[in-house]
Amino acid sequence: MSVIDKPAERGTTVVDKAQYGLAAFLGIVGAYVVYDATTLQDGFADQPVQPYAFPYVVGAVLLVLAVLLAVATARGDVPEAEEGEDIDLTQPSDWVTVAKLVVVFAANILLVDWLGWAITGAILFVGTAWVLGSRTVIRDVAVGVALSVGSWYGFYSGLGLAIPPGVLDGIL
Repeated sequence: MSVIDKPAERGTTVVDKAQYGLAAFLGIVGAYVVYDATTLQDGFADQPVQPYAFPYVVGAVLLVLAVLLAVATARGDVPEAEEGEDIDLTQPSDWVTVAKLVVVFAANILLVDWLGWAITGAILFVGTAWVLGSRTVIRDVAVGVALSVGSWYGFYSGLGLAIPPGVLDGIL
């Protein structure tokens, strides 16, 4: 039985120490974001919102969330599993599936410059879907190709960002 599974005895508070770790992580990230915002230079004088405004807001929200999580943890609040959760938390992690996903992702990283995003994006989608249990390969390939080619055109034409076309250079 884990700390979360144990019922609290009368007069005791259940403390999930991992929540303190998460609160500390949020605090460190928030503090760094605020610090980093102080190093940004002013934008144009006529800009109503300067470039450093958004990082200050994000950093402040992270710091507030860190404090709120630490206070909630000190009060004994513990996360509860959703009633509709369809996984068994008592079972160990499926490291074989994680390893297969890492291989698919690594293949994408290694092949993207040579084959291009339109092809490796489809391979990434199909490989991930297959590893996670899909056995409708034709549909997965069609969806993967549509998503990868669509995202390639969205970045290249819509945003003006060059994504590697790979072997399809001149065709796309």
